[in-house]
Amino acid sequence: MVVAANFKTNHTRASTTEFISFVNDFIANGNDKHQVRIYPCATAFDNFTLQSVCKVGAQNFYPVDNGSFTGEVGFDQLAEFDIDSLLIGHSERRHILGESQEFIARKFNFAKERNKEIIYCVGEPLAVREAGIEAVMQYLWEQFSDIDITYPRLIVAYEPVWAIGTGLVANIEDIAQTHARLREKIDAPLLYGGSVKVENISEILGVANCDGVLVGTASWQKEAFCNMIKLAQMIQ
Repeated sequence: MVVAANFKTNHTRASTTEFISFVNDFIANGNDKHQVRIYPCATAFDNFTLQSVCKVGAQNFYPVDNGSFTGEVGFDQLAEFDIDSLLIGHSERRHILGESQEFIARKFNFAKERNKEIIYCVGEPLAVREAGIEAVMQYLWEQFSDIDITYPRLIVAYEPVWAIGTGLVANIEDIAQTHARLREKIDAPLLYGGSVKVENISEILGVANCDGVLVGTASWQKEAFCNMIKLAQMIQ
């Protein structure tokens, strides 16, 4: 099981260091049953000393080792901090920042060629969800265009776009149905993301074919994130 925190554009270098130290100590005190991932801002990267189940990853990168790409972060910069885990395809990068499926696949394959762990995000807008499960699955499968779903270090995060940062959560039946349909073709771990918080994480993790969570807003407070790790310990 994976419990992952996506900081998005939140926390400073100082507060990230404090957060990671707090979580690392919490894991060291016997809370090491599952994998923990933390995705801070790139400005907060450092050579952290971490428990073996914990990794600090990158929210984004440009698919080059280095080059003339003003404002971007390449793999040479990630390597300096031993970054092994990457988020790719998050809806905010698709819908707000305009990343096309072609570019997302290019990033995926660049990371795959370098054997990085990839949390690959897919999700549908509300209008598609309201059209029914067949429309949802058609939309989701299109987001796997040119993506190797057999890649051994792939983790898939299902995040309905309308539930990210809105306080809305897909109902348990919808999560279970969508994960079951994804499982028909995908053997990789399946996470759920979308307004996950302390109050609902146990119910979400109890869904069949749900192998963890990718948490946004509710993970930014260190005590809450540790509480979610603790609750995950009780599930499996």
